[in-house]
Amino acid sequence: MKSLIMKWKRWRENKYLPIIIILLTSISMFLLIKGSVQENTYDISLMNLAPETIRSVKTMEDPVKTEEEKEKAAAEVSPVYQFQEETAENQSTIAESIFDSVLDVKGEISPEEPESAVESLQKLKKEMNVLTENDSFVPLTDDALNILLKQNPATLNEAKEKLPVLVEETLNEPIRTENLAIERDKVVQKVRTTFNFPDDVTNVLISIARGSIIATEIKNDELTDLRIEQAKASVEPTRILQGQILVQKGEIVSKEVYRQLELLGMLTNKSSYKPYIGVSLFVLLTMWVLFGQTIRVKESNLHNAKNLIVVAFSVIVSVLMMKVLQSVAYNFDIIIAFLFPTAMVSMLVYILVNERAAFISNFVVAAYAGIIFQEGYTNIFQMEVALYILFGGIAGIFAMQHMYNNSQILRSSLIVASVNLTFILFYLLMTKTTYEFTDIAFYIGAALVSGVLSGALTLGILPFFESAFGILSTMRLIELSSPNHPLLKKILTETPGTYHHSLMVANLAEAACEAIGANGLLARVGCYYHDIGKTNRPGFFIENQVNGYNPHDNLSPEASKDIIISHAVEGADILKKNKLPKEIIDVAEQHHGTSLLKFFYHKAKEMNPNIEEGSFRYPGPKPQTKEIAIISVADSVEAAVRSMKEPNAEKIHRLIQSIIKDKVIDGQFDECDLSFKEIKKIEESFCSTMNGTFHSRIEYPK
Repeated sequence: MKSLIMKWKRWRENKYLPIIIILLTSISMFLLIKGSVQENTYDISLMNLAPETIRSVKTMEDPVKTEEEKEKAAAEVSPVYQFQEETAENQSTIAESIFDSVLDVKGEISPEEPESAVESLQKLKKEMNVLTENDSFVPLTDDALNILLKQNPATLNEAKEKLPVLVEETLNEPIRTENLAIERDKVVQKVRTTFNFPDDVTNVLISIARGSIIATEIKNDELTDLRIEQAKASVEPTRILQGQILVQKGEIVSKEVYRQLELLGMLTNKSSYKPYIGVSLFVLLTMWVLFGQTIRVKESNLHNAKNLIVVAFSVIVSVLMMKVLQSVAYNFDIIIAFLFPTAMVSMLVYILVNERAAFISNFVVAAYAGIIFQEGYTNIFQMEVALYILFGGIAGIFAMQHMYNNSQILRSSLIVASVNLTFILFYLLMTKTTYEFTDIAFYIGAALVSGVLSGALTLGILPFFESAFGILSTMRLIELSSPNHPLLKKILTETPGTYHHSLMVANLAEAACEAIGANGLLARVGCYYHDIGKTNRPGFFIENQVNGYNPHDNLSPEASKDIIISHAVEGADILKKNKLPKEIIDVAEQHHGTSLLKFFYHKAKEMNPNIEEGSFRYPGPKPQTKEIAIISVADSVEAAVRSMKEPNAEKIHRLIQSIIKDKVIDGQFDECDLSFKEIKKIEESFCSTMNGTFHSRIEYPK
């Protein structure tokens, strides 16, 4: 332990220490959790026997199967047809136009000058040229046209009247291309039964009728393609589910299984680095949240280093405990992770750092728990365990806000246990699994054990931090502030005036520290012990003198000076012997800095003008922290104001300004990082506190 403390003292002022701590913590966290997300890979070949039952390590889309399902869905889509209502009328008109053309040609033939058959045929074909522009028109043969030209007008008019009607009636029904032959055969039968013409004429009419029957339902390629795309889009991707059995032990690794293993990256030649990249990003994110919010720019390097060590050590220890629980979790059918001490980290960090860091640390630990305790074939994050730790840790922080000594930490752990139990009951009621009595008993017991362990481990680890790294916790300060502490009892009984003076200085210092964001509790406790050196010679200090007797009246200035100065050195020695924290010892040693004992110096100078000023100064060192600097001013202010006759607000203000100005000019704040803005706030705080103490009172009648 001593060697550890010595190494810490050498390293704690290193300006790169925070960076080193963050880097080491990041590496440690990566190494600890990478195993929780590491993919299982197998060295197997196609058509060989599977050495074990292999399950999918993750949920992943199978693009080959998905594409097969899409093609299957597309094949089941029926083509989209649209009925063309105008087709029947158009084809009927074309059929009617054929007969009109024949009649027109026949009407142009003069009885006196009959034309030859060839000339008539040419005229008719020319007349029907307009019909050939229609794609649905089926041209008639020359023989068919000659037959029509030989018929009398009555026959042609009958055909013109009845045949278009047959065509239109037929085309008023939906007809698809594949059904054309059937519909044409039907119209042929109608023609034969409708007309009683010679066979050659009937055959021509049949040709016209058959040619007029075309498809009335046309496939809409655009709509069909759209439906195919919609059908494909509606197909859910085929996924290989996490935990799904790909091949049983002893079965042949088929081409399909091998393809799935390759797709999942479960073959040794297909191992993926993505999980490690993911872990690295997760660690970087948590380190940014954890340490980025813990480090304070205005704090000293030493203070930041202490906070970082507390946070880093707490989180690493908690993750190590998680790994131990995880290593045995596979032997149980229950969630063994509920045994983890949920509030250990948050309570430790709350005591040793601050509330903000405690909340952040608790969040990060819960996140790591979700990763570490995730089950191999479910999700990547175990939400119930993460929430369990999150709520338990928050309960620990709230419980610690009302605790005032270490013995009460265990009482706060009972609050944590009750919150854990509430979450467990929620978990048992919300899950659909039927639990046996032994399982329920375990979960309830785990919640209680987790809460108690949180307090017990906090108590066990706390002294390690306090001794190894010189960290003064809030709980330790609260214990030291108890009036029952032996040293405070010593001050009260042996130097009651000093005790009262210390209480007044504590009130001043605490308020001023809180005004500038310094540690008010540390300042208060430091004030309680800062003058303990006066217990060696109580009567030589004016606040303890009675009956107006002052022993300094019979001593030389040099002797009086030695006695007064010695109380700082002797006080530090007393505190060291009683093993009080270094911060409290520093207050006793530094609260006068190297200030001058003006009263005895001027008295000695009257006797010996050549006396050196340095011999009447405290040995120091000067205040090294804001808290001690504030205590040094508060010490002087309280004593000076107490000695004032008829103090009022204006007099007190001028006196406080004078004391602070004197210390600034004397260089007493040169070694601490107080700014002028903070000094102004300290001055205002002192004035406010002292005015409240020495407020004017009404005079009661006699």
